Amino acid sequence: MSEKQQMANTHAKHSNSFLVVVALFITCLITANIIAVKLISIFGLVLPAAIIIFPLAYIIGDVLTEVYGYRQARRVIWLGFFCNLILVSAIWLGGLLPAASFWDGQPAYARILGYTPRILAASFLAYLVGEFSNSFVLAKMKIATNGRWLWTRTIGSTLVGQGLDSVVFITLVFVDTIPGSALLSAIITQWLAKSLYEAAVTPVTYKVVNFLKRRERLDVYDYDTEFNPLLIGG
Repeated sequence: MSEKQQMANTHAKHSNSFLVVVALFITCLITANIIAVKLISIFGLVLPAAIIIFPLAYIIGDVLTEVYGYRQARRVIWLGFFCNLILVSAIWLGGLLPAASFWDGQPAYARILGYTPRILAASFLAYLVGEFSNSFVLAKMKIATNGRWLWTRTIGSTLVGQGLDSVVFITLVFVDTIPGSALLSAIITQWLAKSLYEAAVTPVTYKVVNFLKRRERLDVYDYDTEFNPLLIGG
């Protein structure tokens, strides 16, 4: 067994680099959820403004799984979920509190930061399904390719993760409100846009992954990992 493979069961320590990666992941996730309310038009395609940063969460998720392994990625995915839950709860409570008599921004606050239960549930479920699928596929492909061809793992896992994310979110939010053809078009548009984003920054992903592997002296292979997403402490 090669030296790289002997590192398969090594768990990542909470190094400074790891903490930076975690912080960036959660920042991208929360920022995307806040700015997603704005719809933008790029080359005639209507997309949420979150397209500028949400794919970065998947890219950073790839880095987490590739370098630190599925176990650590699982913890970070759940941490991101609970941090986002805190954000949403705080925004909701802020909206419930009575506004000062001289403040006229309550309608704008509710319009921009308000979440309907349907959108909130769709967002949370799509995030968990997409991120865990992304991490699972990358970890399995890393073993299957013996650590070679990183680009196949980052792009392949994103195609699955972003695809499921788009299917779950758009279907739950818009089913029964728009025609089926429009629903399918919206899913495909978001899926392709996010996947192309990932493919475009693959060279950067390579540099970050290689840098972290050298710095951390770590390259985890999930040979004996239990892939149950609910095992937060496993």
